[in-house]
Amino acid sequence: MHKNILIPLLLLTITACSTVKPAATQGELFGKVRAGMPAIDPSTAIYELAVNDGVSYQDVIESLKSISEGMNFVNPANFPIGEHIKLRGIDPQGIKEVRSFCNLSMGTEIILDHPEFLVFAPCRIAIYEKLDDNKKLKLFIAMDRPTFDLKSIKNPSERAKKSAQELETALLEIMDKVRKGDF
Repeated sequence: MHKNILIPLLLLTITACSTVKPAATQGELFGKVRAGMPAIDPSTAIYELAVNDGVSYQDVIESLKSISEGMNFVNPANFPIGEHIKLRGIDPQGIKEVRSFCNLSMGTEIILDHPEFLVFAPCRIAIYEKLDDNKKLKLFIAMDRPTFDLKSIKNPSERAKKSAQELETALLEIMDKVRKGDF
């Protein structure tokens, strides 16, 4: 008889003490990914995608330019961080750069309601190489998620939340297309 009580109690204790976090909590805000993309980890600002095999760095750059412009994003600045590392006599271990993007029709509401959100503007997509599981350099793209950044704002407006989600979803769409080399 004690076994019948002990096993459920043990399972309840193990479950209650679990360190595995749920994928998202009820009402948590984040962008929407397309089918075939990894789920968003709500515990981090970084969303990373491996670039598909056969898609070169130049393909990524051209795709990023074409897709972003087609979605009304401007690219006001690029930061060739790897080149600056090389100038210091250090091997950057592959491509390392950040490209900034802005779409004021999506981000204006956040900035109007919460001007301090400007510290996160413009949106950034990083392009870099790092070692994969086979210890070979692999090309990746990643972004800083606007909905995660919005957590830094005390009591964000509903309008800002909606805008951050829309902006993040658009950036995720750009990244999905770029990793495939689409135009």
